[in-house]
Amino acid sequence: MTAKFLSATALVALLAAVSGGVAQAATLRWTSQGDSLTMDPHSQNEGPTTTANIQVYDPLIARNPKLELEPGLALSWKPVNPTTWEFKLRPGVVFHDGAPFTATDAAFSIDRARQGSSDFKNYITSVKETRVVDDMTLHVVTDGPNPILPNQMASILIMSKAWAEKHGVTKPQSYKDKEETYAVRNTNGTGPFVTKLREPGVKTVSAKNPKWWGLKEHPHNVDEIVYTPIANAATRVSALLSGQIDFVLDVPLQDLDRVSKTAGFKVQTLHQVRTIFYGLDVGSPELKYATVKGKNPFADARVREAMYRAIDVEAIKTKVMRGLAVPAGMITSPGVHGYAPAIDVRLPLDLAKAKALMKEAGYEQGFGVTLDCPNDRYNNDETICQATVAMLAQIGIKVDLASRSKSLHFPKLQNKDSSFYLLGWGVPTLDSHYVFSYLAQTADGKSGSWNFTNWSNKEFDALTNGMLTELDAGKRDAMIAQAWSILNKEMIYLPLHHQILGWATTDKVDQPIVANDTPQFRWTRLK
Repeated sequence: MTAKFLSATALVALLAAVSGGVAQAATLRWTSQGDSLTMDPHSQNEGPTTTANIQVYDPLIARNPKLELEPGLALSWKPVNPTTWEFKLRPGVVFHDGAPFTATDAAFSIDRARQGSSDFKNYITSVKETRVVDDMTLHVVTDGPNPILPNQMASILIMSKAWAEKHGVTKPQSYKDKEETYAVRNTNGTGPFVTKLREPGVKTVSAKNPKWWGLKEHPHNVDEIVYTPIANAATRVSALLSGQIDFVLDVPLQDLDRVSKTAGFKVQTLHQVRTIFYGLDVGSPELKYATVKGKNPFADARVREAMYRAIDVEAIKTKVMRGLAVPAGMITSPGVHGYAPAIDVRLPLDLAKAKALMKEAGYEQGFGVTLDCPNDRYNNDETICQATVAMLAQIGIKVDLASRSKSLHFPKLQNKDSSFYLLGWGVPTLDSHYVFSYLAQTADGKSGSWNFTNWSNKEFDALTNGMLTELDAGKRDAMIAQAWSILNKEMIYLPLHHQILGWATTDKVDQPIVANDTPQFRWTRLK
């Protein structure tokens, strides 16, 4: 049974039981609308999944609340030649099972993340091999210079090689194939918390790791974390205001003001490094989920532009998002290297122009198509899709909305089983190359793993590959700008808005809000 199907009454009872059975002073009880997809740290590159795993596992290079790089399991890193980075590792670190952390574990984890079933392989496509120099020294050899490797390595979490071998999980779980492995529900990291109970969709309990290497630098006082996913928005707020929950990651936008004005509670908002947009299958000869047969209307740039011009993002911002969104003209947000206000400019809303484009493309009578939309991942995701259905109907596109949990939505996309879909994209590396390599490079089994549009452009691929190895900052920035120009012109994605976060806690919780929407409870203080 998942939280999605628990009644509000059952959830309240569950939360009450949890809150009544633990020591309140040292326990952080929190919630969000959707649980982690897996506890395998290299299987799914998805925000809530990363949030769950970063409590348990550490990367070589960490990020602070301002998203600046800082030492993690590596004390230092530097290039020792144009194609080799040296990592000096932190001595004295142990995994949760007591085994010592060494360079062998780091090399194993990087190589594991490079495998085909890993959703993190796009981060490290430049990695050619790993070399263990000694227990505390690792060399990472790249296929050409890579100036942004440290940014990429900050998202690769480190596992125990011996533990993975013991439990038969040397390869990442294939999530899209619904594979079940030991690493899906069990963990063994070096991080600040140890998984004690994992009931997917119901409850996860973690305990403080007293042997965590970072306790002197981050002396948090959280002894236990109890996470309970609550899909229903009203129930999440009720759980907070009734004292059964201490922290809500995704307060419904319409309730932020009410919570902030309630004594004993506080709200934090921040521009997130995430953009919400639609993806279109522009490359298939025929759309799988459309009424048009024998051809693909999305392959016609005029149809794509018509859809873009028919979507009223200001109305979505005002009525759906309650003003807590920034209309977007590109599919990345401020804070990402390569973002530029001059590029982040939308085409005007113009129904007359949109209808003329549909007529010119031969679709004056319109057509039908299915829109795949998650209902538990992004702020008001299903409502955004519902609003879009009405907007596209004005130009003759009859949209059949198919909403489902992210646990079903993402595998559907990863199996390329969608013609038209909603997606949100954050940028953990804070560099445009991440967007290009995942979303727009030709899907070849190594790059483009989230390019479900079937779009392929050799010039774009060359630019993306080139910016990964270009050391001249000016030349690299020119490549990034050119790539954005191509992507915006092609309109394989229809940008909607940059998301704004809204976190709410009781007054007893001091939790810094972060632009990647990934709370790390190593930074938490309970009063």
